This record gives sequence, structure tokens and C-alpha cells, in this order.
Amino acid sequence: MHFTRALRIQRTASFSFSKIHCFAVLLFLLHAQFGLTETIYRSTDTYGRTLYSETPSPAAKVLQLSVRPVRSKHRVTRVIDGDTVVLENNERVRLLGINAPEIENRYHPGEPGGLDAKKWLQAKLQGRNVYLEHDQQKYDHYRRILAHLYLPDGEHINLSLVEKGLAAASPIPPNLLHTDTIIRAQQQAEARKLGIWSMKYYQPHPLTRLTEKPFGWQRYLVRIRTLKKSRQFTRLVISDNLELTIDNRDRALFPPLETYLNKPLEVRGWVSRRKDHFSIRIQHPSALVQR
Repeated sequence: MHFTRALRIQRTASFSFSKIHCFAVLLFLLHAQFGLTETIYRSTDTYGRTLYSETPSPAAKVLQLSVRPVRSKHRVTRVIDGDTVVLENNERVRLLGINAPEIENRYHPGEPGGLDAKKWLQAKLQGRNVYLEHDQQKYDHYRRILAHLYLPDGEHINLSLVEKGLAAASPIPPNLLHTDTIIRAQQQAEARKLGIWSMKYYQPHPLTRLTEKPFGWQRYLVRIRTLKKSRQFTRLVISDNLELTIDNRDRALFPPLETYLNKPLEVRGWVSRRKDHFSIRIQHPSALVQR
């Protein structure tokens, strides 16, 4: 079932504000049901009709609609690392919108700050009840539940990890709920040099470091030379052996990519290597910072 992207109401003398308000609430509830955009715009056309749409126009005003998302209650039985926990039903939950440093396991070494994030999360959640709030996707490709976690007192755990510098923002479309709030928290933690932002390991590296075996989340100083577009990706070419890749489905999140050309930038993410060629996948503008 599809919901019409733009709805029109003929304004008449008897069409009261209360009816407009009721319609707006109904529109929002339909949005919540069918997973439409978070923002609804209201405008008036040349015939005096009120238009409701998810697409902004020069004279449109944003409808301030707020409904608390449904949250489900669970108990945390184990904390695996700084962004993954296990529930009483043995399902794993991956915290949305953030990335905490890795802890050591049989597959890879630990990263600085990984144990700090895990210990903080254990103290907060181990054996306690939490409320899960989902976004557009409920599971990732590892079949982990994707969620924002809240304590009974309302504390947003994902946000708190970023506020304390124990994790970095890592928004991945289409799951962008609370992204702006998390990014603002990261900017404040970075400015105050909290947690990972004070560690030498996470300071921006020159590209010469790419000759080493890349591991984990890193920050690199780059300049984009040119753009290459294909059907699926746009590639931001930095050098003969390094490029940033953006899925064309995510392009709408970014400013015009030409604005990045030949400017000092910092890219944040994970490096992939294929023989002597390196690439970094960029899924949100917060991973590409102008210096």
C-alpha cells in the first residue's frame, strides 16, 4: 500500500484551524505507519489551497509534529563491546548511529578506547532493563537487532557514548533517526578532547600511512582531485590508488560533490584495500569534514 506523497485540501470559509491541526496529526500518523519522511511541509498555492507535502518549496513552512516512537522493554544480560549487547532472549543488539572502538578478539586486535567503552556500557546496562527504539531497518546483515537504547529514566545510551567521547557518530542510511543530535554531541566532545578525541591513535593521519596495513576506524587528511560517476557509485578520486566512494542512492544527503574539489578535507571511516588500491566508503556528510 502506498501513501500519496503530496496531499491537497481545498480551503473553504468553514475550514477551521482545528480541522487543519487534526489533518496534520492524521498525516503524521500515516507517516509513522508507512515510514515516510520525518518532515512534512505546509504551503498555500495560488488558488488558496493548503498543500501538505514531504518536498519543501520556497514559501512552505515545516509542520512541528512530534509523537514519541514506540519502544519495547528488554533486559540486557551481557555487554559484548562498546556498541553491542545481548538481551535475555539471546538476541544481539547493535547500537544505531554510532561506532565504538573494537576490543581484542580472535579475529583482530583491540583499538584504544575499546575497553573504556565496554566497561562504561557494562556499568550502565549489565542486568538492567532497557527500552529499544528502532529505525527504518530492524536488523543488519549479521541478523543483529538495530536500535537506540534508553534507560528507564530516559537516558539515551547511544547519545551518551558519543557525548563522553567513548564512540564516534556513524550514521548509515536509511537509519538516520537522531543523527543531527548525535553529530552535535560529537562536535562538542571533539572540541573538548574527550575520550577518543584526545588519543594520538585517532588523530588525522597523512596519506603516507596508507602504505601500512589499514585497520579500524581512522581519520585521513585528503584533497579530492576529480569525480568519476558510474551507475551505482560516485567516486571522489584523491590519488591514483585512493578514492572515496558514495552510493548514488545517498547522494541527496550531500551538498553538490563539486564543492569538495581541491579543498583540504578530513575523511573518517574504514579503509578497504584491494592489492595496491585503497578506498573508503562514505555514507553520510559527517564522514567528510572541511578543514
